[in-house]
Parts: sequence; structure tokens; C-alpha cells
Amino acid sequence: MADKLKIKLSIADRVYPLTINPEQEEGLRKAAKKIEAMIKQFEQSYAVRDKQDVLAMCALQFAAQTEQKDIDRSKETLQAEDKLKSLNDLLQKHLV
Repeated sequence: MADKLKIKLSIADRVYPLTINPEQEEGLRKAAKKIEAMIKQFEQSYAVRDKQDVLAMCALQFAAQTEQKDIDRSKETLQAEDKLKSLNDLLQKHLV
């Protein structure tokens, strides 16, 4: 526990004390800032009074972004595999 770091993050007007590994701090602080910015954007764009609704919208948006990145990576992987297969086929033709 000696190498753990205690920090406090503020999200949606609440403070969350966390005990983390030092290498996690930057990512957590950036994530909290993104959440706060998204909350502000949703509150300005929509007539939302309940923080729960805003947080649910933030969670949905972050989850959708993550899923889309996974889909995009999967497509890129398939394209790379196709190109590698084509190159392999071409090499095999020239080696024979």
C-alpha cells in the first residue's frame, strides 16, 4: 500500500476519494475533466435538471465511443489481414 496514491476527483458536484497506482493518476484526472466538460455541454444543450440523467447520457456517449473504436479497429485488422494475405499469395507465386 506504500506505493499507492490518494487523490480526490470531483464529478457532477461530488467528490470521490480514490486510492490508486501513481501511473493511473493522469488518466483518471483527464477522464474526470472530460466528464465535467460533457456534463456542462449536455446541461447547456438540453433542458436536463437531474444530474443522474446527465451522467447517464455521458456514460452512453463514452460507451458508444469505445464500442465504435473497437468496431473501427476490427475493420482495420480485417483490412490488414486481407492485404497481408494478398502479399503472401503474390510472394508464393513468385517463389514457385
